[in-house]
Amino acid sequence: MNTHSRLERANDNAAAFWLAQARVHGWQSSVRPGLTAVRCARTPDDAHRFVVTRPYGEPSAVEQELAELMAEWSTIRCTVEDPYGGLDLSALGASRMPLMAVMVRDPGPVEGATDALPAVSEARGGGVLTVDEARDGDSFALVERTIVEGFPLPARQPWSRGEALPEGLLDIPGWRAWLGRLDGAVAATSLTYDDGRATGLYWVATLPDQRGRGAAHAVLQAALTHAHPDRPATLVATALGEPLYRKLGFVEQTRTRWWTRTSAE
Repeated sequence: MNTHSRLERANDNAAAFWLAQARVHGWQSSVRPGLTAVRCARTPDDAHRFVVTRPYGEPSAVEQELAELMAEWSTIRCTVEDPYGGLDLSALGASRMPLMAVMVRDPGPVEGATDALPAVSEARGGGVLTVDEARDGDSFALVERTIVEGFPLPARQPWSRGEALPEGLLDIPGWRAWLGRLDGAVAATSLTYDDGRATGLYWVATLPDQRGRGAAHAVLQAALTHAHPDRPATLVATALGEPLYRKLGFVEQTRTRWWTRTSAE
């Protein structure tokens, strides 16, 4: 597998992750050559998501395509993922976010992980970490709340059950959720989405009062071991999370440029 195809697997998984949410929420979506768009529409000003999935020759052509979609959808807020870094969306009122690493981990054992669920380990500074899969509505609601409050997702606050992550997502093939507890109290979580070619990790979150104890590390160990260990794992890393992902065997493929817009003006 060459570097380019690894990147495209990560791009395709991100696009599929958002399309899965669109199906459950009933959101409009558009899949075009090299671009996937999802009209997140819980409220009129929800941030629409645009994922560039393939290299482009002329950035201006993609910029025009995005402008037309935003006009058609009356987009107010949005996030555009551009892993190729050639777009300039300032004319559309969008701002550059800091570059982030697109990372891929080849299949293989995870150091320190256990084959059993719930996975049990010792927390930093003492205490017991347990990680299990969230398979029912109540445990999935705990995952949702942890992401909303710990990632965080300000647009979904205050948390309301099912608004960010409806329980129906558990019925989507490949969609799984992982919940970590520290001495029985909810501490950290992550989502994984397997599209048949790669398994993406999304929204790794730890509650503020539980940080620094190794909860996110334990959740990722379990997810990588039990989601689909025979496939490459992909993610986009913030600067804060990147050292942890490198320790778990993830390798940077490129630095992706994300753009955000918070107003239609």
